[in-house]
Amino acid sequence: MFICQRLLIARRNVAAWMVGLIVASWPMNVWAQFDFDRPPIDYSAAEADDAIAQLARQLEGGQAKLNWDAQHGWLPDLLQKLKVPVTSQVLVFSKTSLQIRHVSPTQPRALYFSDDVYLGWLPRGDMIELSAVDPQLGPVFYTISNTRTDQPKIERDRQRCLTCHATSKTQDVPGYLIRSVFPGADGHPFYGLGTVTTDHRTPLAERFGGWYVTGTHGAIRHRGNVFAEANGFRAEELESGANLTAVPSRAGIERYLTATSDIVALMVLEHQTQMHNFLTRANYETRLALDYERTMNEALGRPSDTRNPVTQRRIAAAAENLLECLLLSGEARLESPIRGHSEFVQDYESAGPRDAQGRSLRQLDLQRRLYRYGCSPLIYSEAFASLPTEVREVIRRRLFEILSGADQSKPYLHLTAEDRRNLQEIFSETLPDFWCLPQQ
Repeated sequence: MFICQRLLIARRNVAAWMVGLIVASWPMNVWAQFDFDRPPIDYSAAEADDAIAQLARQLEGGQAKLNWDAQHGWLPDLLQKLKVPVTSQVLVFSKTSLQIRHVSPTQPRALYFSDDVYLGWLPRGDMIELSAVDPQLGPVFYTISNTRTDQPKIERDRQRCLTCHATSKTQDVPGYLIRSVFPGADGHPFYGLGTVTTDHRTPLAERFGGWYVTGTHGAIRHRGNVFAEANGFRAEELESGANLTAVPSRAGIERYLTATSDIVALMVLEHQTQMHNFLTRANYETRLALDYERTMNEALGRPSDTRNPVTQRRIAAAAENLLECLLLSGEARLESPIRGHSEFVQDYESAGPRDAQGRSLRQLDLQRRLYRYGCSPLIYSEAFASLPTEVREVIRRRLFEILSGADQSKPYLHLTAEDRRNLQEIFSETLPDFWCLPQQ
């Protein structure tokens, strides 16, 4: 009996030593970049259940059929079936995508998006690129050949897209990025001048390089609509690309579904792509932290519900990063009003939900900031609702602290007392299951 007890103690000591090595390696191996193709994520092997995956299964099983358009191929019907508005169209002419050989200033790539679906299309392009946000996996990438056939097939891409869409620019998880580059006259970027991954924090003066931009913005200048030289943009060139209400004629806009590349759509796209990345990061970080904790508890013979301080810190950090993006912390202030095309604004704002006073998080400000009420509407997304309970509870408690005024830390000082009150009232009516009194 004594020998057996000694052996058991020795085994537990070895297990504790091994777990100690695992914990010590967390900051280097886990926090820096996830190996999301291993449990508990299993990104590539796991079956997706996003909107595009569901449509793909319906096409394969014969429950759905795509209609071919002589000019645009599968695009119009895909947009309709996936509930993506045509008015969301934005045009990028820099050679920075999977279909790089087809993209140019005379043939820009059109992007269309909703809250959780994205499509990329080119006139005479080989394929249509698609992506949707899966509640558990985050962004998943697909393609469909844009050739007429009786049985069109949506195929999941498990490798090529992740070369660019799973890096530090996407929070080290499968994600999205909108880049501003210094494009030459042929669309090739001058990479030696650098690139900017843009979101709501980026000054407008650094945005939209390599994009066509329609809409007015007063005295503000951006990098859209024009070409750079080897040493950068000339001031007179930037001036010529400002406040355009029509896409430059070289783009051949008559080949596209609409005649705009809306500045407001671009600003929404910049914010929500990074918001999706923070949602995915919080999901992965929490699941991985809990998985490591289970391993540690088993190795040490501790109760399965033992909570490790390292786990708590990891979840809290992921929640805080998400919260800063959710509440648009660090947003670049608009020095002039922004005016895009009313069709996009109407489509975007009409999606709701609204409270009894008609207020919606989707309402845009565009005078001094992007959203009127200072919070991302992706708080209503399935990706947010599907976050693990452990991180959702941290987010909920922190929101109470921030919106009650108890937290006056720097990332949230931009929220006025009126902002905080409005958000509390809107949440109480439009997110009643989430926005309830904190548990004691």
